[in-house]
Amino acid sequence: MRMNIAAALLAGTVLITLAGCSAAPEVTTTAAASVTESSSATEVTTTEAETTVTETSIQETTEAETVTEAVKTMKMKIGKREVDVTWEDNASVEELKKLAASGLTIKMSKYGGFEQVGSIGHNITSNDKQTKTAPGDIVLYSGNQLVVFYGSNSWAYTRLGKINLSKSELKELLGKKDVTVTLSVE
Repeated sequence: MRMNIAAALLAGTVLITLAGCSAAPEVTTTAAASVTESSSATEVTTTEAETTVTETSIQETTEAETVTEAVKTMKMKIGKREVDVTWEDNASVEELKKLAASGLTIKMSKYGGFEQVGSIGHNITSNDKQTKTAPGDIVLYSGNQLVVFYGSNSWAYTRLGKINLSKSELKELLGKKDVTVTLSVE
């Protein structure tokens, strides 16, 4: 009997229950592998098995926290109107989201009759590429300028997102006067 238990320990078996036992005994913490014999069951426990379970639990908890953080979305208001934005999945948006976590207000200025431009107040990661913009595009210019288009242009920008409004709604919202954009995270 002891030979089988020792073989089971070497083979990595965590718990052996003999017939006649109503329920498997709980695994308990021990400093090393041990063998306990009683009239109804033989129990083998190992610290290594418990450590593996604990490490797995920690990993699952960390993954759940990461998913929760990823679910947080950035919201945009132009003046007092919240607008629906489809944000890009890139490093620039992630850095902008961190800045927006405590609320980020950007004073914008009309420029060129097709866009509003404002300083973010910080440089963030950029990956500028020659881009032809369309109404509703939100881009990063020069690493620290937020640009929101109600017309179109062609320049080297980093794409951040797209406002989901019609061209006429965007022109009405952005084309008359300077605006304030507020970014927040929920």
